[in-house]
Amino acid sequence: MNQTNDMAHANPERFLAELLGAQGATLAVAESCTGGLLGGRITALAGSSAYFIGGVIAYHNAVKIRHLGVPETLLDRDGAVSAGVARAMATGVRQRFRTNYGLSITGIAGPGGGTPDKPVGTIWLGLADNAGADAKKLELSVGDRHTIREQAVVHALEWLCQRLADV
Repeated sequence: MNQTNDMAHANPERFLAELLGAQGATLAVAESCTGGLLGGRITALAGSSAYFIGGVIAYHNAVKIRHLGVPETLLDRDGAVSAGVARAMATGVRQRFRTNYGLSITGIAGPGGGTPDKPVGTIWLGLADNAGADAKKLELSVGDRHTIREQAVVHALEWLCQRLADV
């Protein structure tokens, strides 16, 4: 692991603060299965208002459509736990909050709700910036609901840190 990865893994929200601050960049988040844990983790640091603009907890699909602009046809076709929806959530929150970055999490934290194609622990992260939007799939098969949600948040923070460190 390189030094950037070590720093991001040890305290990703602090590293994120340093990276966003150095770039003068802003962030908004859209969360489904994590229900505000991502925004809570970011705002636990004093001074986060300098770079964190806000977020949307889009637990129900109607909120994803109405407040993030996720196309209903995309939700119908691929389901809420999909790459396309993760990208659309990140893009939607970034546009609505007028930030440099949008970060999203959607998934199945369990213990129920899983299917053979999308078992419990299936998480999609979305990351949007000026270049467009990317999605990343996680398969978090170890742990209970709390653990899966916490792991999803850490992975999302580390992914954004890595992206910012590469800029």
